[in-house]
Amino acid sequence: MLTAFARAFRTPDLRKKLLFTLGIIVVYRVGTHIPIPGVNYKAVQTCVNEAGANQGLFGLVNMFSGGALLQITVFALGIMPYITASIILQLLTVVIPRLEALKKEGQAGTAKITQYTRYLTVALAILQGTGLVATARSGALFNGCSVATSIVPDQAIFTTITMVICMTAGTAVVMWLGELVTDRGIGNGMSILMFISIAATFPSALWAIKKQGTLAGGWIEFGTVIAVGLVMVALVVFVEQAQRRIPVQYAKRMIGRRSYGGTSTYIPLKVNQAGVIPVIFASSLLYIPALIAQFAGGKSGWKTWIEQNLTKGDHPIYIVSYFLLIVFFAFFYVAISFNPEEVADNMKKYGGFIPGIRAGRPTAEYLSYVLNRITWPGSLYLGLIALVPTMALVGFGASQNFPFGGTSILIIVGVGLETVKQIESQLQQRNYEGFLR
Repeated sequence: MLTAFARAFRTPDLRKKLLFTLGIIVVYRVGTHIPIPGVNYKAVQTCVNEAGANQGLFGLVNMFSGGALLQITVFALGIMPYITASIILQLLTVVIPRLEALKKEGQAGTAKITQYTRYLTVALAILQGTGLVATARSGALFNGCSVATSIVPDQAIFTTITMVICMTAGTAVVMWLGELVTDRGIGNGMSILMFISIAATFPSALWAIKKQGTLAGGWIEFGTVIAVGLVMVALVVFVEQAQRRIPVQYAKRMIGRRSYGGTSTYIPLKVNQAGVIPVIFASSLLYIPALIAQFAGGKSGWKTWIEQNLTKGDHPIYIVSYFLLIVFFAFFYVAISFNPEEVADNMKKYGGFIPGIRAGRPTAEYLSYVLNRITWPGSLYLGLIALVPTMALVGFGASQNFPFGGTSILIIVGVGLETVKQIESQLQQRNYEGFLR
């Protein structure tokens, strides 16, 4: 593997792509540490370091921003607005016929949808930036912090607008950096930046577990977490690579004097066909009632119930709701992203059939049957992986510092596998061996 890396850096064009990607990563990480104007940086650091600071409601967005959200920096919103915009456009493609027609137009249609995604990203960045500034001004960003209300000392409207513009511009720059990596670097740019954001929080989270530990100076807890992390990475790699291959045979066709078809291939149906999307959907949906309760004034029965049951990660109602939402969204996303009838029609159009299954409607029914069967273990696997931080809360009492679980481990492994595959394919194009012999 190290030899393959050395060969990659010895290849001029591949070395240029790798160094360009590393340069963009450095720029991105620098931007996550530049505070925006109007923020009391000392007060922010005090609240971040204070034990009473509550990061629960903003943990997901903070993770995707590499810790920049709670620091209120230029890249505070990170890549989250782009992720949200991409998911929304993907869902609207199924609902709006115009977007579905654009998707079928090929490269030109995809470029148009990408442009819509950019516009929606900027709009969401303005909305989320305004919400973050309002939350910071009210002191709700850090519940329990003694100086939470002095994070934004200047309450003037001009200062607020300047802060929102800075964060929106930061989101646009992050989006541009990601597209630069996709065009001129290695791997998918947005995925790489997401990978770096999550990986950047690992060292501090692991060291915090060591400092909070009581056995042998915290080293036993630290070693246990590392061992659990390695086991989870192996499990996630195994499941993410697992797929059900449905064989497809194409009949021979004579066009003039030439024969076409007669080949055998397969349809790969992944066990985790939905990826990490159900976890993001479930987390976002559970944050909505908690945020409403946080900004609601006074004391009421429904607000108290939400604060007691839907804001604590170790509460049974929260755990069951989170798990069931992940399972539901796994089936929902698979249903809108994979259309068995469309696949069956395309196979029939080009003379393809599944051995033992009639073409047309029987093929669509068979694909739906297989997809439902493999989605069940995939959705249960997603739910269990997402609940690992909750198990850490019960076992270690420090859920916020446990890095191996939920969206973080799924994204780290998924992006890592995809990037390694791209580097390996570049090496194999130049007659080199890949990473694994």
